[in-house]
Amino acid sequence: MNGALMLIGAVILICILMDRFLEKLAVPSLLIFLGLGMCFGENGLFRIPFDDYAGVNLICSFSLVIIMFYGGFGTNLKAARPVAVQAGVLATLGVAGTAGAVGLFAHLALELPWLESMLIGSVISSTDAASVFSILRSKKLALKHHTDSLLEMESGSNDPISYMLTTVVLTMLAGRDLSLPLLLAKQLLLGAGAAWLLRQDLFSSQQSRTVCLFAVMLLAYALPAVAGGNGYLSVYLCGIWLGNTNLVEKRYQVYFFGVLTHVAQVLIFFLLGLLVTPVQLPAVLLPALAIMAFLTLAARPLVCAVLLLPFRAPWGQIGVTAWAGLRGAASIVFAISAVLSGIDMQYDLFNLVFCVVLLSMAIQGTLLPWVAGRLSMTDQSADVGKTFTDYQEESDIDFVEVRLDAGHPWCGQELSALRLPAQLLVAMVDRGGTAIVPRGDTRVQEGDRLVLAARAFEGRGNLSLREVAVDRGHKWANQSVSQIATGKPRLIILIKRGLETMIPTGSTVLQPGDMLVVAEAEEAR
Repeated sequence: MNGALMLIGAVILICILMDRFLEKLAVPSLLIFLGLGMCFGENGLFRIPFDDYAGVNLICSFSLVIIMFYGGFGTNLKAARPVAVQAGVLATLGVAGTAGAVGLFAHLALELPWLESMLIGSVISSTDAASVFSILRSKKLALKHHTDSLLEMESGSNDPISYMLTTVVLTMLAGRDLSLPLLLAKQLLLGAGAAWLLRQDLFSSQQSRTVCLFAVMLLAYALPAVAGGNGYLSVYLCGIWLGNTNLVEKRYQVYFFGVLTHVAQVLIFFLLGLLVTPVQLPAVLLPALAIMAFLTLAARPLVCAVLLLPFRAPWGQIGVTAWAGLRGAASIVFAISAVLSGIDMQYDLFNLVFCVVLLSMAIQGTLLPWVAGRLSMTDQSADVGKTFTDYQEESDIDFVEVRLDAGHPWCGQELSALRLPAQLLVAMVDRGGTAIVPRGDTRVQEGDRLVLAARAFEGRGNLSLREVAVDRGHKWANQSVSQIATGKPRLIILIKRGLETMIPTGSTVLQPGDMLVVAEAEEAR
């Protein structure tokens, strides 16, 4: 346990230190964590032997549940409604078409048996939600014609179909009896039914707090999975329904699941990099390169064109959608499940799929912003954040109280005459314990309490706020603000002194015990 904890702590620390650096790289950040895992692996610098496929499968499957739930929870149905049908078609027929095309190519070009070929096609038939979300958000890549919503909804919803196809092919390879219509109906109906049940008013009566929501996520996967249904489909649909519902304290739930999902993504890619043995990859590199090239340049574009042209989709949208079909963690996790089933194959399926994913993320992920620009699909005037349900929560609102004491300049004036900034709104007037909904002609009086609403300050553009405590030995103690010349971009904007709060001037003398609020650029730290 000590060694495992040391490894986890070291990886987390490295990730934190690399975070600011990764934002400036053109390659997807998740690809770096994959490489970091390989660096720690038995052929890397630290040479840690690790081949626990069962343990990685368990951890990564659980992480995939979190990612899929948050993928649904963060999908804004209002923004996605214009392309919801197209996304559904791509997530179902598109996955089946891609699996069939890749299976046919593997059978003809690589001369593999039909079922082995179809297993390869099924495993890599879905696009990766974690990679797509990460690129769109980190690169602020807003796309025309609601294409960003299309990609988010498709990538978030197509893993269950890929998992279902993989299950079908593995059952056939194992030689077990299979009723395909019955299996498909069981997977789909149980998955959707459990998701519908868990989003009912049973949980709204408990205010759907974060811990309760976490329990719902676990049940949404486990209930249909135990009964033989599709847990991934259930947890995704449950996430969509709950994410587009008015929940109590939803902002905190979004933050919680956002952090949890980021940790899950990093954990999956690091463990997969740790599990792979790089010296074994050259044996599957050429077939992986052939499959990836066919998938990227032929299968995915053909499927997208056939399915999107009936919707009169612009060619630019078809091109970006085709290129954005990144393979990722789900494909490798499904490959691990196939390996654990004990099926013998000509190529090592885990290594083969790992190479396909590595090439896909490195090439497609890196070039996606460039491709979108070349096809004139980038929308500079839009905000990609609007395609997620947590967009409003990111612009948090704070409330401020203003008391109108005797002699206050606002006393006796109508609200419309106060000339408040457009971003500052009088939300309520408290007059002797009676709440008054304000209007422009509302005249405020002495003794009123005004509740003002405005967006909370959030550190952006390398500028943040922090508190500085001035104790007796502090170098700023007993100095005026004008004497504190640091030569750095730093500004004291507020002083808390006992129960008093003051806005300082240059002549304000700082005293021991003061708590300062300082605006500071990140470069000054």
